[in-house]
Amino acid sequence: MIKEWATVIRWHQGRALLRYGSSSGCGSCNARGSCGSYALSKIGPNTEHQLEVEIEQPLVVGQKVEVGIPEGSLLRSAMLVYLTPLIGLFLVAILAQLAGFEQTWVAISGVLGGLLGFFLARKIASYWGDETAFQPVILQIALPPGELSVQVNC
Repeated sequence: MIKEWATVIRWHQGRALLRYGSSSGCGSCNARGSCGSYALSKIGPNTEHQLEVEIEQPLVVGQKVEVGIPEGSLLRSAMLVYLTPLIGLFLVAILAQLAGFEQTWVAISGVLGGLLGFFLARKIASYWGDETAFQPVILQIALPPGELSVQVNC
């Protein structure tokens, strides 16, 4: 299970809008020098993303929740996004080459095949989007902000 902590932005009638960003622990390990994720996080802006999930328990704005998604569905999604356009590119380019087209038209056919693969991946992703295996789930719910108070008696 891939896990990430998120902050509640809004909760209304069983739907929570969550905000999450890059992992705060990224860059604190010893592999910083050879880590691609660390290098990419330094190049790009510090982006935050939003996610909407179903949860019946009422949540408070600012409350932290742990969201998880199974590794299998994440890997299938990644393969769909990356491999489908690549397979489309190679398959259409090979078919154009076998048909005897000039190299310019083979290259153009390959690009069109990649675009076709991209649109096929979008269609499959919209079909998979309704399956529960691809939906993120709430694993843990932290206390609302201000709920926990500590008193120190000296």
